[in-house]
Amino acid sequence: MRRLFGVGIILLLWLIGFAYANLSQERVPSALASDEEREIPLLLPYNLDLALSDRTSSEKCLLLPSSVSKGEPYESGGSLLEDETNGDVSFETLRGDRNRRAQGFDIPIVINERVEHFIRYFQTTARKIFTNWLARSERYIPFMKNLLKENGLPEDLVYMALIESGFNPYAYSRSKASGPWQFIYLTGKKYGLKVNWWVDERRDPEKSTVAAAKYLKDLYDLFECWYLAAAGYNAGEGKIINAMKRYRTEDFWELTKYRYLKRETKDYVPQMIAAALIAKEPEKYGFVGIEYQEPLKYDKVKVPGATDLRLIAKACETSLEEIKDLNPELLRWCTPPDSPEYEVRIPFGKKELFLTNFEAFPQQGRFQFKTHIVRKGDTLGAIAKLYKVDLDPILELNRLKRSSLLSIGMNLIIPIPKDGRPTGATQRTMGPNRTSEEMVYVIKEGDTLWSIANETGVNIGSLSRWNNLHPETKLRPGDKIIIRIPAPREAIKESQRREGRELVYIVREGDTLWDIAKRYGVTVEEIKAWNQLGKGDRIYPSDRLRLKVGGIRSSTLN
Repeated sequence: MRRLFGVGIILLLWLIGFAYANLSQERVPSALASDEEREIPLLLPYNLDLALSDRTSSEKCLLLPSSVSKGEPYESGGSLLEDETNGDVSFETLRGDRNRRAQGFDIPIVINERVEHFIRYFQTTARKIFTNWLARSERYIPFMKNLLKENGLPEDLVYMALIESGFNPYAYSRSKASGPWQFIYLTGKKYGLKVNWWVDERRDPEKSTVAAAKYLKDLYDLFECWYLAAAGYNAGEGKIINAMKRYRTEDFWELTKYRYLKRETKDYVPQMIAAALIAKEPEKYGFVGIEYQEPLKYDKVKVPGATDLRLIAKACETSLEEIKDLNPELLRWCTPPDSPEYEVRIPFGKKELFLTNFEAFPQQGRFQFKTHIVRKGDTLGAIAKLYKVDLDPILELNRLKRSSLLSIGMNLIIPIPKDGRPTGATQRTMGPNRTSEEMVYVIKEGDTLWSIANETGVNIGSLSRWNNLHPETKLRPGDKIIIRIPAPREAIKESQRREGRELVYIVREGDTLWDIAKRYGVTVEEIKAWNQLGKGDRIYPSDRLRLKVGGIRSSTLN
């Protein structure tokens, strides 16, 4: 009997325990439930409202470590959050006021182990290079902050350029990113930065800052968090979106705990914060005695296409190096030939001096410029023949020698007469008693007797008679015709002598044989002949050149 009673008691207790266990399972979901069983919506690229928690976007961005003491610049106002992936780190949340700022920062600031790590790194291992960055920073920060403010962005985003390039316009990365904001080609093009043979506007401190402001604004509109926007700037917005979808979080610090993002992207925001903290208070972090560069100031002027930078420097009465330093986007020795009016920066306060001096310089005269892109099989001689111009002007304008090798894709400046007359592929003769100049014209595609007569200013009937052609005759490219152009009255009077008035010209800074030839109405070949200059010889300031002006030249028509 006692045995039966004992068994009954045990059975009753077992039934009660079983019922209680079933009730508990109904109330508490299993910790082993899969992601699919949890009712959390997936992130879509066009919808960033994650079911992460009921935190506001400001709470997701403004995080502080629980170890921050009262002496730190920020105060805690929230609860402690345990990191489920790494129990070593915990964070506090700053709740509430989105406009709350501390220490003059207008971007959210976090001081955690990674930030402290990079503060120590900049103070020790990278101290020398970071000191150079700080010294250069004052040259660019003032006007970059103004540009960011004008575009409605926090001014302290300028410190992204500090870790991107150290404010170096010539910085170039392994991924082919260029300039102070390190744009790659496609992103730069998307935000209006031109990159070609002549210019790389990614290196322009002003234009690249405006482009970076537009890009960062788009990223912030997408993520509504400056940390995620900064990470997207580094890795691309697609990478960050995929990470948020994969780990179902829009907390940057949470994303850094997983392996999906590269180490560079994980370290990007901590580096930016560390750099901003030091740059704001360098003495506090042991950076003293820094010789800061003067803030960048300049004036802007517009110049014609293919204007030599040496000429601009001469008009400003400054050095060529200073003009190049103010215009790091210019890749060649001149402004782009395809820009009729190109805006260049000159030293501040020298605009009036420039305008006065530049107006006094000889104009480019009857020439305009085209760009020829070198293709397979091109030679200098063939290019000159193609455009019917002399080879020497091409060599002078492009700083080449006759022996120079051309590479496919290379851009050459070609001087083209504005009136359309040929400057090469012609021959002209003039006897002692001739009152006209005779030249041989090579027909090009689209030419007619009417168009040639109009271009050269001769009568269509005379042109037909000289060549025994009917006015309506169809011309074939490559054919040659004779053109007789009346000689100037002065040339007729001096037709009995080949020598003109001789003078000595002293070469000045910025001069080329091409410039001097245009100025005095002679040819480059004549100057070389008069001064025994070889094909590879160059001229330098203070050199003396013998010129014969006023005589009749035997070179090609110009």
